[in-house]
Amino acid sequence: MIVESRIFRKENDVIICNTCMHRCRIKPEKWGRCRVRKNENGKLNVYNYGMISAIALDPIEKKPLHNFKPTSRVLSFGSVSCNFRCPHCQNYEIAFANLTYPYLRELTPEDVLKMSIERRADGIAWTYNEPAIWHEFTLDSSILVKERGLFVVYVTNGYMTPEAIEQFEGVLDAANVDVKAFSEGFYKKHCKAKLERVQECVEYLVKKGIFVEITYLIIPGENDSEREIESFSEWIASMDRRIPVHFSRFHPDYKMLDKTSTPIKSLEKAVEIAVKNGLEYVYIGNVWGHERESTFCPKCGKKVIARNGFYVEKIDLDGDRCPGCGYRQNIVL
Repeated sequence: MIVESRIFRKENDVIICNTCMHRCRIKPEKWGRCRVRKNENGKLNVYNYGMISAIALDPIEKKPLHNFKPTSRVLSFGSVSCNFRCPHCQNYEIAFANLTYPYLRELTPEDVLKMSIERRADGIAWTYNEPAIWHEFTLDSSILVKERGLFVVYVTNGYMTPEAIEQFEGVLDAANVDVKAFSEGFYKKHCKAKLERVQECVEYLVKKGIFVEITYLIIPGENDSEREIESFSEWIASMDRRIPVHFSRFHPDYKMLDKTSTPIKSLEKAVEIAVKNGLEYVYIGNVWGHERESTFCPKCGKKVIARNGFYVEKIDLDGDRCPGCGYRQNIVL
């Protein structure tokens, strides 16, 4: 199904797409960087509406979201393509695919609602590839499921424009933003994007009251310097020290096969730096069984949520407070 974009403007015969931070200037009969939006007859047409590549019922911890609705189940949906070009993409089969991907199926927003209810999901997640380029379908579907009392989350690279975020006001509950690195050089070289724009997006999400968690995939020799982790941690703290941060372990994939997996001690050093800078909830991801999968009270250190991998073993809270010291946790139950 082809629909018209919700966020664009025209300059003579050129269309400026304002869905993501690239703000592509698209000439007649040409496509945007996302490869799903095309300037046709003076309109910006969207070709990926309802086109689904992947569906799965996941624990919310898999997104990863650790402080938002722990133990809940989300029905996750993905499509194809992306507005980044990361050579280490771990979902490259769909993120680098286009609309000719052979396993696409078409759904309506009503189908998304029906499937969510049938699978007894607590919410839905737009994930696997970049949901910002799927804006029209994710918005229409999210409004429907939200009306039925389910929550909505995004797993995103953080390139949504303020205009796109505003259209999700009152609809989008939480987002895990994948901050790829904390240097413009990395973003220019590997993502073909700008760190500055990611920062603007994250700061706007926080300003709008959307529950935000951040993932930082640590790649040896690329974005793992102590100075870079320090700067990243200082930026998070400048917004809100209570924003949860996940330092995740890199595994070689796609075109970045020459790197080794992240040493555990590098992840632990990143945690140390983040905590030193005052961040209250700092996790280690992609290391099954590590103690930093669990949630600890920032004030007294008591384990308030015990996890093993993606699974919660125990929640020990008094409402939203630590039962040991009474400190109010930044956790949405």
